[in-house]
Amino acid sequence: MSNIYGEWLKSQREAAGLTQQELADMALMTRSHIAHIEAGRRIPSREDARRLDMALGTGNVLSSFLPDDDIAVAEYFEAALQLEQQATMIREFALSFIPGILQTEGYARAVLGTSFPPVGEQERDRLLVTRLERARALANPVTPVVWALLDEAVLRRVIGSPAVMAEQLRHVEALVKSGRVRVHVLPLTLGFHPLLESMLTLMWFEDQPPVAYSEGVCMGKVHDSPSTVHQLQARYDHALSDALPLKESLALVRATAEDYEHHD
Repeated sequence: MSNIYGEWLKSQREAAGLTQQELADMALMTRSHIAHIEAGRRIPSREDARRLDMALGTGNVLSSFLPDDDIAVAEYFEAALQLEQQATMIREFALSFIPGILQTEGYARAVLGTSFPPVGEQERDRLLVTRLERARALANPVTPVVWALLDEAVLRRVIGSPAVMAEQLRHVEALVKSGRVRVHVLPLTLGFHPLLESMLTLMWFEDQPPVAYSEGVCMGKVHDSPSTVHQLQARYDHALSDALPLKESLALVRATAEDYEHHD
């Protein structure tokens, strides 16, 4: 994207006599996030832009002229997407779907094709591009470190078709076997577990405190309160302790993929 936005932010910050850290403190952001925006590597969320305007006294300029990076996601997921791109460790819990960062094109297309209310083909394609861009984070062999805790229902619910499910689960199997991702499955026989209410993402960073993101129907929320994040981390750890070990989880993923492959 053009870096006019980042350069203008830098000029306003320097005109105000502020360092990146000082502006970050005033806008309740991190210095690295300010640096990414100024360098053109990140677009601030609407809330971040609003706080930057307040800190710099620029009215609503930064809020009004956010660049369009052609990133198509639900508005409530925008902040979480920005954080996901900066995270060094991501721990996902999936209740209904394979996490977006692990989805194949066929699976993602099936999910987006059944959204409600329905979207047009062009919008669906835009959403698909964004979804697949998220998966490119795994091209880096080291970071982010990704753990996925999957409710067994995620494996059993047919999204798209048995063929789509087989391809998706084989993709997850390959990521686990390569050592790039750890996957643990919470068996249906477990019954209730501490994360049964919604999906959850935990994220850690090099130079800022960890955050959590939870999502429900038509809503999502980034949690940055240390007490809330700690509570959600404890819930995740509790559920993880009841999950199948890595080898048993991988065996279940493989066996389920085989069942789909042999489906008439």
